Amino acid sequence: MIAIVSDIHSNLEALQAVLNDIRKRPVEKILCLGDIVGYGPNPKECIDLARKFDFTILGNHDEAALFVHEGAFFNEKARIAIEWTRSILDDPRDQKLNTDRWSFLGELPRTYTVNGALLVHGSPRKPVKEYIFPETIFTPMKLERIFEKVELLCFVGHTHIPGVITQDCQFFSPQTLENTYRYSEKKAIINFGSVGQPRDGDPRAAYGLIDNDRAVFCRVEYDYRSTMQKIYAISQLDNELADRLAEGR
Repeated sequence: MIAIVSDIHSNLEALQAVLNDIRKRPVEKILCLGDIVGYGPNPKECIDLARKFDFTILGNHDEAALFVHEGAFFNEKARIAIEWTRSILDDPRDQKLNTDRWSFLGELPRTYTVNGALLVHGSPRKPVKEYIFPETIFTPMKLERIFEKVELLCFVGHTHIPGVITQDCQFFSPQTLENTYRYSEKKAIINFGSVGQPRDGDPRAAYGLIDNDRAVFCRVEYDYRSTMQKIYAISQLDNELADRLAEGR
């Protein structure tokens, strides 16, 4: 059994809750689809935990922390949060550990293949930045070109919205699937949602499991109020980044 986590976004409480849940299961590997940092108040601690994963790929917020993009693809709140994250990881009082953290982020690849399945942060076509939203099913030409890069299965993050998109332009939410999708010969793109900033109306942390021919969608309660209070206490982080955690938006 393999656990897949994504979009942690410096939310330590959510990540710890997910890891505690994973420990209760016969999980052999933990894979991460990127965006360890961004938005949240604990980038250092989340990077330190991510360094223990079996494999992690690069997300767009991780990339933005590494390289200045002049706000490209980011709204103002996200851009300022990345600038604050960068300042935390540049703190000279924690120089040795921060050097190791930067090295870890800088070595993250953009793709990974496991058991024949492709893992990316955004999409097979543009691994770091392209979004595949549920409504992408209404742009079949775009979806066709994306699926050209998929042999059978592709696991993505980035949108923070869990669900399955199939090659015949259908979207299935975890609720529709009763939280389990069984593989078939039909190509599929699977998003397990976000650990640290869910956006599907459910504030619980999200992650997934791969078990034989099944993809299992998991949700975990966590103390989001503690995360919210940390964000409120950091002047550089917009209060909305805290407020949205209570609503899963």
